[in-house]
Amino acid sequence: MNQLLEWSPLLVFFAVFELFGIYWATASLMCTCVALMFIHRLRTGSFKPLHVVTAGVVLVLGTATLLLHDKRFIQWKPTVLLGLAAVAFLGSGVFGRQPLARRMLESVFSEPLDLSRHTWIVINSLWAAWFAVLAAANIYIAQNFAEGVWVKFKVFGISVAMLIFMLPQVIWLNGKTKTAPAERS
Repeated sequence: MNQLLEWSPLLVFFAVFELFGIYWATASLMCTCVALMFIHRLRTGSFKPLHVVTAGVVLVLGTATLLLHDKRFIQWKPTVLLGLAAVAFLGSGVFGRQPLARRMLESVFSEPLDLSRHTWIVINSLWAAWFAVLAAANIYIAQNFAEGVWVKFKVFGISVAMLIFMLPQVIWLNGKTKTAPAERS
């Protein structure tokens, strides 16, 4: 249920695009991003930073899209968010206690992962590079392909690309978990 809620802005955007076009889809994306932010707040008692940043970017670029009747603004949304993610990953490798990739990936496992700091920096750098590549791919597709192709890339292509990028890492990291020592009676 939680994953469906997280995917709701994309799914609503796609459905509304198919039925009514880019401008109605943009307005629906704005509404669902704000709704998701407040639903999360009601359920957990706090705002999720990713939801707040996403809603902020969507509201700014979506408003520009609707007021200026120019789809290019909303087409920049994935590039802006993916670019911000790339910068956040890079910054966390330099300024943070732990690289963002470590914090994100270790949360998937119940046991600690047996990896060196250098390995985490490499993984973190790969994530930053991947986000940068996806950001560039988004704007390239938006500018060089039909609107419908871009929407499918935004909704499905980026999601599948992220899954393809993440899955081998999770499988590899699964073999790197530290097994807890057996308790002695």
